[in-house]
Amino acid sequence: MEKIKGLIDAPFTPFYPNGDINLEPIPAYAAMLKKNGLKGVFINGSSGEGYMLTEQERMQLAEAWVAAAPADFKVIVHVGSTCVRQSFRLAQHAQQIGAWGIGAMAPPFPKVGRVEELVKYCEEIAAGAPQLPFYFYHIPAFNGAFLPMVDFLKAVDGRIPNFAGIKYTYESLYEYNQCRLYKDGKFDMLHGQDETILPCLAMGGAQGGIGGTTNYNGRELVGIIEAWEAGDLELARERQNFSQAVINVICNYRGNIVGGKRIMKLIGLDLGPNRTPFRNVTPEEEAAMKKELEAIGFFERCNKF
Repeated sequence: MEKIKGLIDAPFTPFYPNGDINLEPIPAYAAMLKKNGLKGVFINGSSGEGYMLTEQERMQLAEAWVAAAPADFKVIVHVGSTCVRQSFRLAQHAQQIGAWGIGAMAPPFPKVGRVEELVKYCEEIAAGAPQLPFYFYHIPAFNGAFLPMVDFLKAVDGRIPNFAGIKYTYESLYEYNQCRLYKDGKFDMLHGQDETILPCLAMGGAQGGIGGTTNYNGRELVGIIEAWEAGDLELARERQNFSQAVINVICNYRGNIVGGKRIMKLIGLDLGPNRTPFRNVTPEEEAAMKKELEAIGFFERCNKF
């Protein structure tokens, strides 16, 4: 099964002011990401407020992204939900419309407490799109599924035919590397934390990743990999440190899903508000965030249209 090389973006879902999904920006959005070095998108996940969308909205967004995707631009559809039958239908739909792959995080309810429970959940979903690679999205901070991922790989190995690997969004570089080493690198281990790309390149041999701050800082994050591959460790360090400085700013404004989405407006692509119960950035906060970003030279280095 093909392993992803380079960075995949986790896009925000555009909304109209009244809260309806807005498909109009997606072609320009996809073109901008491609221009700035991203290799595809992982839609309807946490950055995209996927759990707050209806099944129909998720399908409409998937269709729009597949239709807008530039050449050689992967569209992976997050299909996880609290209803495994809904996830199965979303997986079927992703395969039918020509998506490149699918993925699912553990449900926030009921909390998954055993590896076997998680394997069964993934198995039923992956069966909906047997022709597509399936990725498990490991983000235990969102769902409390703090399960050992090496044990999970052992359990899915040979049981889910289209299992491709893990989007690993957790702090344990040791576990990430152990997963990468499992059976001489059998599975695709996609790095999922923009703040630690460089150490995973150095220790974990990462080749691909999925990020959220890549929406507006993709040029610098792609640049970390480029500098590493060129053997320029100092440049790679500088770009990683700059990327952490950007993350430090968005943490002052409720993180990537809220603060990061508003940054898109500041770089020229207004994607609208966040859905309830997210608390949107106020005009005063937007002005303050812009000043903080200006202070670190963000607008000279961010994604360009």
